[in-house]
Amino acid sequence: MNAIQPSRHSSQQPIQQPTPKRLKSPRPKRHLRTRSYQVMALETTAKIGVNVALTVAAVSALTQLLPYHWSQQEKLRAIRTEVNLAEVRVSTLKAEFSRNFDPGQSNQIMQQQGYRFDPNQRRIVFTDKQADSSESLDVPQSSP
Repeated sequence: MNAIQPSRHSSQQPIQQPTPKRLKSPRPKRHLRTRSYQVMALETTAKIGVNVALTVAAVSALTQLLPYHWSQQEKLRAIRTEVNLAEVRVSTLKAEFSRNFDPGQSNQIMQQQGYRFDPNQRRIVFTDKQADSSESLDVPQSSP
């Protein structure tokens, strides 16, 4: 086992040149590469087409929805102004309601609405003195 073994290349056998192996032709690879590039280009074109279609659909939807949105905003503003006016009216009616049902102010309310006065009060009627004096000046006085 530890003996020296003869070499494979003995002088009796001619040295054989290794046979050149045939390289596979690169054409199928090129064909596959160009085919994969074509597939990628087709896929990218399809993606762009779908994105363009979605963009067109979104823009058309926005053009239809924006006027509707603006009209709804205008209606909302009108309703808010009506609500503000109603709130003002409600607050004045609440104040009037609480005043009408206040027992301390019932006599005062009856005087304002019914022209009845407390017997202890006197009516004061203002007359225009200037108008009275001008009437007396217009009347011709008789001279003796």
